[in-house]
Amino acid sequence: MIDKNPARLRRARQTRLRIREVGSVRLTVTRSNLHIYAQLMTANGEKVLASASSLEKDVRGELKNGGNRQAAEFVGRRIAEKAKAAGIEAVAFDRSGYRYHGRIKALAEAARAGGLKF
Repeated sequence: MIDKNPARLRRARQTRLRIREVGSVRLTVTRSNLHIYAQLMTANGEKVLASASSLEKDVRGELKNGGNRQAAEFVGRRIAEKAKAAGIEAVAFDRSGYRYHGRIKALAEAARAGGLKF
């Protein structure tokens, strides 16, 4: 069986190189079976400007499960709120090599609905 993770990491590396060339703030998404995480980073990845995840205490109080589309939408809205508070309006979406469907798509659409442009 072919391991999927090296291919995903290769795709992620290519995306991050392109984002670094553009020089915009990066919205990075990481997922596990139980949770989903989003971070706003500088283009070179040196500093995290804001973060949101399904592990946060107030998020866990509202969600039953942190690893589904509903949780991803909630995290997308939270990262958009935090970006607005930090004065960030435009970002480059870094899906970490994951396919754009399911939880990744739900988070991206919720962030767009929250006012982020990418």
